[in-house]
Amino acid sequence: MKRRDFVAGTLFAAGMSACEPQNPAEEINLPVSQDIFEWNMVTSWPPGLPGLGVGATNFAKRAEKASGGRLKIKVFAGGELVPPLEVFDAVSRGTVQMGHDSSYYHRGKVPAAPYYTTVPFGLNLNEMNAWLYYGDGLDLWHELYAPFNLVPFPVGNTGVQMLGWFNKKIQSINDLSGMKIRMPGLGGEIMQRAGAIQVTVPGSEIFTSLKTGVVDAAEWVGPYNDIALGLHKAARYYYYPGFHEPGPNIECIINKTAWNTLPEDLQEIVRVVSQACNLDMTSEYMWGNAIALDQLKMDPNVELIQLPQEVFDELRMHSIEAINDLSQKDDWAKKIEQSISNFMKKSSANQKITELAYLNMRINNT
Repeated sequence: MKRRDFVAGTLFAAGMSACEPQNPAEEINLPVSQDIFEWNMVTSWPPGLPGLGVGATNFAKRAEKASGGRLKIKVFAGGELVPPLEVFDAVSRGTVQMGHDSSYYHRGKVPAAPYYTTVPFGLNLNEMNAWLYYGDGLDLWHELYAPFNLVPFPVGNTGVQMLGWFNKKIQSINDLSGMKIRMPGLGGEIMQRAGAIQVTVPGSEIFTSLKTGVVDAAEWVGPYNDIALGLHKAARYYYYPGFHEPGPNIECIINKTAWNTLPEDLQEIVRVVSQACNLDMTSEYMWGNAIALDQLKMDPNVELIQLPQEVFDELRMHSIEAINDLSQKDDWAKKIEQSISNFMKKSSANQKITELAYLNMRINNT
């Protein structure tokens, strides 16, 4: 079933139930089981992290409330039950029923997985959701993860991210040579192609790694989350834009064996809750980043710097090469890249005369 068909049917049912005191499950003719399911969800996020971490907790709360207490989910922060970067394996094996993380953490096992977080110079937030819900993105994602006994859903997006925090200025592409940088996914590979050294560091360790010199630079998310981790106290130079993560999707992955034990009405609830959490998180980041950036601009120890155009152009060339190489080596990557490229061409033409034109006019007149 296409997401748009599901959403339309669900919204109609919800609207009817608001007018009449009826059971929503009866409205869409789904059998209602009284069995109670108690699941565990592991995440990659530090405890209580705004947006990402809180998003996982919100998912659990919404699912329990919407199910009338029949689906109870206990959430574990990164490292509490499994290491932050081992969520995929834990859910795939059935150690836990659910996970909440970013797909590009699994790149070593699923080469095409980064497409379901983001790829450099790829889809933005709105384009990602359009491709997932109305294109074939979600169907391809389910096929991609099926061999790993997983069922994925989008549950959030942070929007265009910052390039990150640096302990030295970047004035030319040569300044990246030998730099140790924390940047996962294809973005990290592109930095490596430009001469940097890609270092894997979980979110909870970024501050210490920057402060002690384990890394010279690190990207995390954006002002909202970066302030929460205190990264502005570990490095001075804050670069933008985040070419490497233009629309990072957050995933909820469910063990397929566990998924199949859910009655149909609870599966529908999980789908609706996933979409509700997706909207909630994107809205939270739009608001939170604006407020947090304003705070950072007033900090005398922070320098907000746009990446030089010549460096940006060099990284774009490395990006094209990296994505072409991946598509040639992996059939799934080739298939997904083609789907995204076809949509992005049409979307870019549309956004050029809508979103971009409007924002340019608005910003130039303020």
